[in-house]
Amino acid sequence: MTIDGTRDLVAVTEGTRPGTLSATAGRPVVVRRSTRRKRTVSADLRDGSIIVSIPAHFSRLQEDEWVARMVRRMGEKYPPRLSPGSDTPPEELLARAQDLAGKFLAGRGIPDTIGWVTNQNSRWASATPARRSIRLSTKLQGMPVWVVDYVILHEMAHLIEPSHNARFWNLLTAYPRTETAKAFLSGVSFALGRGLDGE
Repeated sequence: MTIDGTRDLVAVTEGTRPGTLSATAGRPVVVRRSTRRKRTVSADLRDGSIIVSIPAHFSRLQEDEWVARMVRRMGEKYPPRLSPGSDTPPEELLARAQDLAGKFLAGRGIPDTIGWVTNQNSRWASATPARRSIRLSTKLQGMPVWVVDYVILHEMAHLIEPSHNARFWNLLTAYPRTETAKAFLSGVSFALGRGLDGE
């Protein structure tokens, strides 16, 4: 099966002939065949992967057609570069964190959990290295994507280096808009008069 010219099948221990392939938005796609399914096909986004469930009796051609169709639907439903809102599911935020980690942190700093919170009154986000969790303030919603990306990267860097030392800031040098994003957030904090920061 080819989607955007890529093919990378890997065995998965479920169904008769499951597999994984690289998808359009950089998300892996896991195909699961089920003997309980007769005609229905479903797709779900879990832990950054698109899970496509199909009937076990589908031919390879039917599988290819349905997987391509469901990947396209999921891409329309959950665009990876869409500025996140309060209804952004945790798995979509996690997929975004995984993508950013791969591009700018050499695959490190990926949280176990990431989500929106309404009680971040003095900061834009926070991280707990011991739990590998990240909490994003809902005040970030509606801000430019590159600003939210910086905040996510900032907190992932804390999962690698908890303090704001030279090693920590060095982790963020790969992201080209670090300084611009910091200036943007400082400007918003000044305008709001709330003293919010990115720590």
